[in-house]
Amino acid sequence: MGILYSEPICQAAYQNDFGQVWRWVREDSKYINIHDGFNGDTPLICACRRGNLKIISFLLRRNADVNLKNQKERTCLHYAVKKRFTFFDYLLIILLMPVLLIGYFLMVSKTKQNENLVRMLLDAGVDVNAADCYGCTALYYACEMKNQTLIPLLLEAHADPSIRNKNGESPLDIARRLKFSQIELMLRKAS
Repeated sequence: MGILYSEPICQAAYQNDFGQVWRWVREDSKYINIHDGFNGDTPLICACRRGNLKIISFLLRRNADVNLKNQKERTCLHYAVKKRFTFFDYLLIILLMPVLLIGYFLMVSKTKQNENLVRMLLDAGVDVNAADCYGCTALYYACEMKNQTLIPLLLEAHADPSIRNKNGESPLDIARRLKFSQIELMLRKAS
């Protein structure tokens, strides 16, 4: 289930196997920024795809390069922003919602985790306006996902709401098109 990687450290980062990640880094520090043979993901990108905070924090402390890109020209920030609840998360939230609002708290906690992840990457100096092979920035994806918790963080880090992708669409255009009036307001204030 999920993605398979040719580099063992990338597989370990994706699967949240901290022990393995630590072992590879201890063996040779070059593994920190190694690009996987399949899609060019780095261990940091792999960990961000899954939101594995402990591994992300470890890699950042070991000076993993937050601005390295994979074959789709995406940085770890693109994946941190695109991270959605898993089917299992949704199932738990739905099943636990009637039980003392546990589902609600689980949802809030997962959202907070994602917020912390994005904040960690921004603090580490990730290029907030890096565009992928489609010309999309992290802000673009945050708007597309109507992620009202991450958009202010990205704007605070000077994400540019006027950058257009290869189809000529900006985050502001998305907010207008999808009729996200609150987000549109946030983006207008920022530009």
